[in-house]
Amino acid sequence: MDLVIGPLDLSSHVDEALAIQAVAFGLGPDEVAVRRQIVLRHMTYPGARALGATADGTLVGFVYGMPNDRTHWWSTVVEPYLRALRNDHWLDDSFVITELHVHPAYQNRGLGRSLITTITDGAAEPRSILSAIDTDSPARALYRSLGYQDLARQVLFPSAPKPYAVMGAPLPLLRR
Repeated sequence: MDLVIGPLDLSSHVDEALAIQAVAFGLGPDEVAVRRQIVLRHMTYPGARALGATADGTLVGFVYGMPNDRTHWWSTVVEPYLRALRNDHWLDDSFVITELHVHPAYQNRGLGRSLITTITDGAAEPRSILSAIDTDSPARALYRSLGYQDLARQVLFPSAPKPYAVMGAPLPLLRR
């Protein structure tokens, strides 16, 4: 099997990418439709970029992110949680990992690690931030192994059924 990581025109491949996210997160069609509009909007932001992982030409994972902007919705939600812990400075000069998903059939092969390290290697910012469901999960273990630390926990997003953790790491990410 030929696994390749490279630039992804996410706007052109949004439906393929969201199909992976739907399987990985258990999303229904209504949630996918909402996320589709969000992804397409995000890809118009300055500095937004995406990478894809393909297996024999089929998309099996993706990551996208952008330089953080305090006026973006995500930042306005997490800022009070970060400020309460004196961590709101992480919102400045940071590259946000907006989404990172690998199809379950391709997990545990290093694709998530390769996607996130490759996209952050190209960042001009000195650090990276992201949010992840606030449980001990393989995703959070991956982020910790890369140097991400909890900046705030039990962060509640409107309409999200579970709390999230906001994590941050200096760039470049750790290599193990």
